[in-house]
Amino acid sequence: MTMRIASLHRYPVKGLSPERLGAADLVAGAYFPGDRLFAIENGPSGFDPEAPAFQPKFKFLMLMKNGSLARLSTRYLDETTTLVVEEGGREAARGDLSTPEGRAAIEAFFRGYAARELRGEPRVLAAPEGFRFTDSTKGHLSIINLASVAALEDMFGAPVDPLRFRGNVHVEGLEPWAELDLVGRTIEGPGGVRLEVVKRIQRCAATDVDPATGLRDLAIPPTLMRRFGHMDCGIYCKVLQGGRIAEGAHLAVEPAAQPALPF
Repeated sequence: MTMRIASLHRYPVKGLSPERLGAADLVAGAYFPGDRLFAIENGPSGFDPEAPAFQPKFKFLMLMKNGSLARLSTRYLDETTTLVVEEGGREAARGDLSTPEGRAAIEAFFRGYAARELRGEPRVLAAPEGFRFTDSTKGHLSIINLASVAALEDMFGAPVDPLRFRGNVHVEGLEPWAELDLVGRTIEGPGGVRLEVVKRIQRCAATDVDPATGLRDLAIPPTLMRRFGHMDCGIYCKVLQGGRIAEGAHLAVEPAAQPALPF
């Protein structure tokens, strides 16, 4: 069973827009590069950078509750640790997230932009080394099967942008929903890359939001539940062995282990 990488995406700030990558260098045991490095706290969350622990996503600005975030276009400039926020095609805010002044500039923007949705002061949080603001403690890297997204389009009779699922690796070449049966299997890639499929991704109402308009125009989780008895689309993987992956590269699923024959 093989698949081709159609595109790669990172989400530097939880809940904000994706950035497409041509290639990514994976490291064993690490998260997808540059992904979920920051989050915007929606009032006090209790997050402690000295003892970082998983926090439920409702403690941050995020698409499930804050669909208006989809109308923003954001870019994170690694070289200057700067976040640029655009609204309506114009720059609305810019700040170096490594400095108090830069974080304050971004916080001031969201204080106005999301005023009706805030439970307290917005605050930019940075992930300490070895931690990321993922939706799951197992969310090191996520894969979306484009054939499954196409199957959803057939169900709805309308386009479904795969970016609704906020995955890191979009793949083609699998049958629809085949990825859900890969939990416990290992995926091999170029240069010795090895990924362990650890979990199916259960979907929430964030996928109902059109990433281009910010409108809630589909009901994806309840539709999945009615049709299949689950709300899963995509898989989480752990990086067992690192290396470079790129658009157009192929990934192969290792054959399932055969049961031992009796003597």
